[in-house]
Amino acid sequence: MSTSVGAAGPAPQGTGPAKSPGRSGPSPRRGPLAPGGRTRRLLVATALGLLALSIARVMADEPVLTSSGTMTAVLGLSLPIALAGLAGLVSERAGVVNIGLEGMMILGTWGAGYGGYQYGVWGAFLGALLAGTFGGLLHAVATVSFGVDHIVSGVAINLLAAGAVRFLSELLYKGVPGGGPTQSPTVRGGVSTFDLPVLSSGPDLLGRAEDTGLPVVADLAGILRGFTTDLTVFAVLGLALFPFFAFFLWRTALGLRWRAAGENPYAAQSLGVDVYRMKYLAVLTSGALSGLGGLFIVLFSGLYKEGQTGGRGFIGLAAMIFGNWRPGGVVGGSLLFGFSDAVRLRSSGSGGVLALFLFAAILLAALAVRQLARGHRLHGAALAGIATAAALTWSGLDSLPNEVTTMTPYIVTLLVLVISSQNLRMPTYDGVVYRRGEDH
Repeated sequence: MSTSVGAAGPAPQGTGPAKSPGRSGPSPRRGPLAPGGRTRRLLVATALGLLALSIARVMADEPVLTSSGTMTAVLGLSLPIALAGLAGLVSERAGVVNIGLEGMMILGTWGAGYGGYQYGVWGAFLGALLAGTFGGLLHAVATVSFGVDHIVSGVAINLLAAGAVRFLSELLYKGVPGGGPTQSPTVRGGVSTFDLPVLSSGPDLLGRAEDTGLPVVADLAGILRGFTTDLTVFAVLGLALFPFFAFFLWRTALGLRWRAAGENPYAAQSLGVDVYRMKYLAVLTSGALSGLGGLFIVLFSGLYKEGQTGGRGFIGLAAMIFGNWRPGGVVGGSLLFGFSDAVRLRSSGSGGVLALFLFAAILLAALAVRQLARGHRLHGAALAGIATAAALTWSGLDSLPNEVTTMTPYIVTLLVLVISSQNLRMPTYDGVVYRRGEDH
């Protein structure tokens, strides 16, 4: 039997060519940790984004766009979504679609609320981890062992989780001071915070630079100050998971087998990979990461409340797609949603949200020029039209209805998905039911 993944069996129709697990993964030029062109493009994109944000802040006279307080809120609002996106990524890289992220996150919030009420913040951490992993186990048993359609299983988990947490709350919190059918008592104790050494400890150099209001300088200082102050050990742990999984999935033998299970499980099987084990490991890890996302929501509010996930599991899926099934892209998509939500929450009126339209117009105009320069006239013209509409919205309106302001983060998510849908490449066998020993 050939040791080539592509020779072990044809890929599903329309999914593209299969990859070989016998190789060391994508070429260095395309790997998520590869130096060179990808790093330069990331740095250029970051610099241009900062410049666009600074221009929007100055033109709209809205310091909230880059204030350190906004950036601290961005970190808190983005982490649950980013962890949900990472949870979807690790599952789908092994070939299991997981739209049950919302349900697993719901279980995580309940577990964090119960563990925090009983044992404090570390109890909340353990409760969220275990509850989310249990949701992942249900999904793995249904999809991997019994071959249930992945979408059906995910929808079922979302529905079951919502009913289970209500039942458990009525059973355990009824009559408890501060608790009830829809919420837990408050988490015991509190989470200690700290500032990052050098950047935000000692003399407040970043604060002074932020107060100058100078274009770019003040904006960069506000961003750095917000991301390096009032950190928690859980936030640092959550952030560290992204480089960890980027290294693990693309630079280790186990990560190679993990991805092979999603690219061509039949070829991986022919090479001795236990595909069932890889898929189980991936889905259980996905559930644990979703539960940790729920932990951050509970720690942010201080207790569990029914419905407090607010669809962040689904938004995490959108961030995963925007990020093209790569950890760095997941972080970028999550930050976009968290940023728009933080600006909405911290603005005294709708001025900050309107400034987001100006920021979007500048970015979209730059993208339109780039597409036109590459000869993509239709795509460039569409981006130019959206940029014009966003600019007219900012210049022509003094305020926005509350309903529109509330929907802004979700509108941003949809817009980003539309723009990023041109160059997406999901794992080849993502969502395909696998049966050991079958000749596919």
